[in-house]
Amino acid sequence: MIKYALVCEQEHGFEGWFGASADYDDQQARGLLECPVCGSGAVRKQIMAPAVAGTKARDSGVELKPGMREMVMEAMGKVRAHVEDNFDYVGDAFAREARAIHDGKSEARGIYGEASPTEVKKLVEDGVNVAPLPPATPKKTEIN
Repeated sequence: MIKYALVCEQEHGFEGWFGASADYDDQQARGLLECPVCGSGAVRKQIMAPAVAGTKARDSGVELKPGMREMVMEAMGKVRAHVEDNFDYVGDAFAREARAIHDGKSEARGIYGEASPTEVKKLVEDGVNVAPLPPATPKKTEIN
């Protein structure tokens, strides 16, 4: 896997993971990349330094402000709750139903459910917009 720092024409920064650099080039050429913030398809790679593995543990150089992790986790929980409250749960029929909506054979609406990595890859390759749902927040009784 290769991770690229990406940016859209509105300068929204985000990262993308690809199986190989050719996968980025292919998805970019086919117009499959888009900004998760504004939806712009004008996405390009940012200049970034390669990550070189060493023998010594080192500081990442990123200092998280107090409460930042909690803030991000709370935001992800709100996104998940919004989807669960407002979208139709289609279970393991997700890939089939997402394709039917994309092809105009089913009512256009927000859906969520489960799909295998192979099904997700095929949907993306075919231009169907899908995104992973943030994980459920663990219940306090489930935390060690």
